[in-house]
Amino acid sequence: MSSVRGSHGDVTLQVRQIEKALRRVYLDSGLLDVSDLDGKAEEERSPRLLSRALTAQAVRLVTGFSPQDAAQTVIDGAGDQGIDAIAVVEGPDPHVYLVQAKWSRKGRASSDRSAVQELLAGLRLIDDEDFAEFNPRGRLLAEAAKAVMVGDAVPITQVIVLMRADDVTEGFLHALAMGEKEFNRDGDVLSHRIILAAEVWDSVRKDLTPEPIMLSAELFPWFMVGEPYESYQGVVLAEQVAEWVSHGSNLFNLNIRNPLGRTPINNELVNTLTQEPGHFWYFNNGITILCESVDKPRTSLRTPHARPLGLTLRNASVVNGAQTVRSVAEAVAADEAAASAQVGVRIIVTGQAEEFAKQTTQATNRQNRVEARDFIALDPVQAEILQEMRAELELEYSVRRSELEPQPDTGCSVVEAACALACAHPDSQYAARIATTLDGLWERGSQGIYDTLFRPRPGAYLIWNAVRVLREVRRSLHAVRGRYERRGVALIDHGTFLIAHLVFRRLDTEAIDEPDEKLEWAEHAVQRTSTLVKELIPEVLTAIDELFNERSQISAVCSDVARCREVVGRLLSSSEEPANQARTDKYRRASTQRKRRRPNAVSVLIDKGVLHEGDALTLSAGYPLEAAALRDWLTEDPQRARATWIPHRTKPILWAADGRQYSPSGLISHIWELAEWKERPVANQGTARWVLSSGESLADLAWRVLSDIEAAEEV
Repeated sequence: MSSVRGSHGDVTLQVRQIEKALRRVYLDSGLLDVSDLDGKAEEERSPRLLSRALTAQAVRLVTGFSPQDAAQTVIDGAGDQGIDAIAVVEGPDPHVYLVQAKWSRKGRASSDRSAVQELLAGLRLIDDEDFAEFNPRGRLLAEAAKAVMVGDAVPITQVIVLMRADDVTEGFLHALAMGEKEFNRDGDVLSHRIILAAEVWDSVRKDLTPEPIMLSAELFPWFMVGEPYESYQGVVLAEQVAEWVSHGSNLFNLNIRNPLGRTPINNELVNTLTQEPGHFWYFNNGITILCESVDKPRTSLRTPHARPLGLTLRNASVVNGAQTVRSVAEAVAADEAAASAQVGVRIIVTGQAEEFAKQTTQATNRQNRVEARDFIALDPVQAEILQEMRAELELEYSVRRSELEPQPDTGCSVVEAACALACAHPDSQYAARIATTLDGLWERGSQGIYDTLFRPRPGAYLIWNAVRVLREVRRSLHAVRGRYERRGVALIDHGTFLIAHLVFRRLDTEAIDEPDEKLEWAEHAVQRTSTLVKELIPEVLTAIDELFNERSQISAVCSDVARCREVVGRLLSSSEEPANQARTDKYRRASTQRKRRRPNAVSVLIDKGVLHEGDALTLSAGYPLEAAALRDWLTEDPQRARATWIPHRTKPILWAADGRQYSPSGLISHIWELAEWKERPVANQGTARWVLSSGESLADLAWRVLSDIEAAEEV
């Protein structure tokens, strides 16, 4: 599809996202009556469906109606008399809106004067009370409109919504002016409003944006600081703090991370609240809230601080103390005695000072262990990606470290996106630089990785296509790992990103970022990836052996920028088949050879100290049958799929759902039982089902650590 660019940007992108939203809100949900279009050819039916949905969206724009009420105003079809919708606003400020919509998938809806003339003809019928000409729904709405119009100078607005980027023609505006002149002889009653693609686009994107949070906070005792930013500090009862969590994760929108779920520290907070609520204020640092504005009642002029101060905070966000808020809510739910605990709260009114709000968020979080990734949540680019992922692909995109990562078929995280973009980059240095740690992904500046990957902002299709390929590389490597030994295993464990980079280089990526509603590029690429991975493993091993000798450490090669470039250069410059297949396969495991015994993953991870207390873990089903059995149960409470790592040899998994510690396999068995999965197997490998933010399971990580040790011993 060719791109049409008007004064408000790329209308092709706008129309594509608008279509997805209109189908989701009005058509897939069945809000619109489209029975008269049954049996029509798709090329005729589809634009008419979208024209009706566009009409309903225009009604929402001008009236504020709900989607359900807006859909009820649509009369488009036989007998509509040139009017696509009649919206009647009653009450103290009555208003009548007559709507006509012109849909164009190419963003080139015409603006000829005939559309105006049709609307005016319909208005004349309503004014003359000639309702019989309308279809049944149109007749009822026309009568309701006329009943309102008999009032004193009730305004009537012609709404013309055109799926186009450019302004309408002079002839179109002239036709509107002449019609208004006809009806405004005794006063200004009739007016018009023209809605173009950009305004519709803004409205559907706004639907994806969470509503501003309104919080109530009653402080006592309290004090106020007036300058340079209006601020309040005081004490709030735990009972009220517990009510705030009803707003969900939106309450923490400006925070660099959501509540991290259950951790040992959170358990201590809950214990204090339930067992010693009077001590909580002394033991806790409190909560910091930023808000756009604040409403406060009039208080005593002489002694205002002698009374509680009730505040209403508009567009509020907890920027520090998310853990406290969540712990308070859990404690109050568990024991009513916790409701009386006092919680320190600081409220800062930032207004429109976005930079100051960002600085405050960063400063108030420096007292806790914060990773560089956490500050990426403040980058507006990530908010734009999240919005585009939803609008374009209806996928979720998690940015903050503590957010639950979406299920594979519903989206991805910023970590997965960054890894995929690093591998897809034409320069292999980025795949090398993240081979040993992902911390480098969040480094800013000219030498950092983050700005290279996210400036300019990558599109939703590029991100999702790259993520799908990287996932298939991981899956393919996991599938063949058992066939290799020694250096072969080391390459599979440490060369994931190098191999993924080579896969991208061998794929035709010209269209990887092109809008593709059927995701055909990804389907073809994923199908080829498994074969490419199988070809690349022996080729890469041969290249490493020949370039750096057979005693070189695989992990060191895969993480070295210069040596990775040499390997990539050799493989991409050679057009010949591998010279010696027997040589390239020499690290394959002989079929009769005994496999290595599976290690005790927990002991390995604790002995080598590769994980930190509190590292987040996510539940990953072992196979499709298990995933299907648990899906609904996990959806009921997202905490059920979350846990944190505790350095404990027998019970290292602290489950977010109940705050208790389990062994990996013990918790999986417990989850199967709670989910009432009748076909559950007798045993499980729990360490293979708890996954880190890097995508590795605890079992995978343990294997990799052991491979490092063995490789070091060989050298």
